[in-house]
Amino acid sequence: MEALIPVMNKLHDVFHTLGTDSIQLPQIVVVGTQSSGKSSVLESLVGRDFLPRGAGIVTRRPLILQLIYVTEDDETVRSAEEGTLGLKEWGKFLHTRSKIYSDFDEIRKEIEAETERMSGSNKGICSEPINLKIYSPHVVNLTLVDLPGITKVPVGDQPEDIEIQIRQLIFQHISNPNAIILAVTPANTDFATSESLKLARECDLDGQRTLAVVTKLDLMDAGTDAVDVLCGKIIPVKLGIIGVVNRSQQDIINKKSIEEAIKDEAIFLQRKYPGLASRNGTAFLAKTLNRLLMQHIRDCLPDLKTRVNIMISQYQSLLNSCGEATVDQGQTLLQIITKFASAYCATIEGTARNIETSELCGGARICFIFHETFGRTLDIIDPLSGLTAWDILTAIRNATGTRPALFVPEVAFELLVKRQIRRLLDPSLHCVELVHEEMQRIIQHCGLEVQQEIIRFPKLHEQIVDVVTHLLRRRLPATNAMVENLVAIELSYINTKHPDFHKDTALVHSLVKQLEESGRKRVDSSSKIIPSESNCFETNENNDRFSDFKKYSKISSSLYSLGKLSGSDSNLQGPVSTWMSQAGDLFNLNAKSESNKEPASKVPPEASSSLNSAVCPSPVKAVNLLPEVPNITSRKLSAKEKKDCELIERLIHSYFMIVRKNIQDSVPKAVMHFLVNYVRDNLQSELVTHLYKHDNFSTLLQESDHIAIRRKETAEMLKALQKANLIIGEIRETHMW
Repeated sequence: MEALIPVMNKLHDVFHTLGTDSIQLPQIVVVGTQSSGKSSVLESLVGRDFLPRGAGIVTRRPLILQLIYVTEDDETVRSAEEGTLGLKEWGKFLHTRSKIYSDFDEIRKEIEAETERMSGSNKGICSEPINLKIYSPHVVNLTLVDLPGITKVPVGDQPEDIEIQIRQLIFQHISNPNAIILAVTPANTDFATSESLKLARECDLDGQRTLAVVTKLDLMDAGTDAVDVLCGKIIPVKLGIIGVVNRSQQDIINKKSIEEAIKDEAIFLQRKYPGLASRNGTAFLAKTLNRLLMQHIRDCLPDLKTRVNIMISQYQSLLNSCGEATVDQGQTLLQIITKFASAYCATIEGTARNIETSELCGGARICFIFHETFGRTLDIIDPLSGLTAWDILTAIRNATGTRPALFVPEVAFELLVKRQIRRLLDPSLHCVELVHEEMQRIIQHCGLEVQQEIIRFPKLHEQIVDVVTHLLRRRLPATNAMVENLVAIELSYINTKHPDFHKDTALVHSLVKQLEESGRKRVDSSSKIIPSESNCFETNENNDRFSDFKKYSKISSSLYSLGKLSGSDSNLQGPVSTWMSQAGDLFNLNAKSESNKEPASKVPPEASSSLNSAVCPSPVKAVNLLPEVPNITSRKLSAKEKKDCELIERLIHSYFMIVRKNIQDSVPKAVMHFLVNYVRDNLQSELVTHLYKHDNFSTLLQESDHIAIRRKETAEMLKALQKANLIIGEIRETHMW
């Protein structure tokens, strides 16, 4: 049991050296109001005058006082090197290292000087403690903390919030669950008004850690005594209430020794409180504190061992995160480059350890750009957007020159379809730009994998970012050139023998022929369709109108089924649905029956009639990437002109869909080959080429200041914890019981 307190003293030394309170060690905290006799109690326990005295607040910094019992012939503690071999008792401050104080007046002066150094001379307080060890054969092993006295009103140069500062400092120490609270209260005041007991109860609700000390028993009013207080009848305290008699100020002036004061104290207690004399006094207080502290240490030691082991593990992990000091700079640089390149490639391939769950990143985002952003952008491009019937007619006329066209010239189709194909270039280049931005963004995302190295070597990280950025920028022109070539390839040769285009052409001619024959019969037997500027087409109402609509609907349905059976659904659906829409427009029901149809907003842009676009705007405005060219003419087209325009429109639509399909497939492949895969395959070699140079090792591997400081502090703390673990391990189970 006696070995426990010296062990705690060693632990106090270990952790105070680092200035940390992470480990809350068992100790006795002395709390009381100003001039309540705290310092006198401590000096009585030591048996020497060593604390500063004076009016007002004197104790302005916490004093951690370690009392170490040492016999006069104990050579294990005494050392010839330190000069303590012939000393009976001495003191030692932690901040003065190995300096020995054999004169207790010098100890008092050093406490005053150290207090002035940290707290100033304006009577302010400081939370930084002073550590003092006193070796003596007249003390018992104790660890006490003397705190500034509780005050209410600032005096002199004290700050206005001095009361709040002192209360916060007291709470900082007594809130430690491993601390025993020594609440000092003068006997010449009402015990129920004790400020120290009030503060103690706020942190120790059950009173399991509180011991009360009643001072100045000899200064009570005549005719009064403290029997009820000492017996716990006024306010019960679980650890007990002990009364002591201190030296008066006159005794101190008269140089009355503490030995004499203790003898007079025993005489006073025996005379005034004979039944309580054996359970009061300074000697009994010292033994009680020693016993309580050892019991408290015994109870706290298992948790303390666990806490120390946990902190060792935590600080070891923290030290590992800071990295070891660089020994081989070349090897360290190569490892960081390899780690970054691997993390970058893993992010692209989707095999990174830190996978985002809140947003797409890396390879997944590139895939999204290819198939969602780029694909949808191409899908919403109207093949005939910006192309009016008058544009088509003008192109046909220009292609025939001075001679009227007997057939639709192929040159007009080629000229117009190239104009529409060029619309695919801007979305394709924008796709390259988006992928390039994502490749740049991956640099920061994969930084999570090498975050330790990024924080540790900021200059190296800057150079890595510069190299990767330069590599991406260097690959961008080649990728853009390839994408431009893909569009240029499509423009260089219009393959009218394409299998899908050939099927559409045959279907269009068949449709035109059937509708012309049926339309000729319809026009001869009914009133003609009169174009109007207000409506696209209006027909005269007659009795056989509905039957004609049924007939043409059957024709359109048959052709639509034929297109689906042909196996080229995506290419035929546009022309077929367009002809079906035209049949519905030519033989439309009156306005009353139109409400039974689907709303016009649900009709796809390619299903609207070319004549409608030529004469009146479509009810649905298509979402296009190119600006729409307004119709600048209102001249009515002849039947042959209408037919020629319709034919060209359907051929353009069919061929545009073929080209769009090719571009949608080839652009992502080009971007992957020229940009993504190239960077992925050549990233590490690029980094090694630009960074792995012996002249740059010191510059690139220069650590940031805060990392170096943190590694040093962590290493010191880890060393202290390991030392504390060894100290605790020295205690055998037999010492604890």
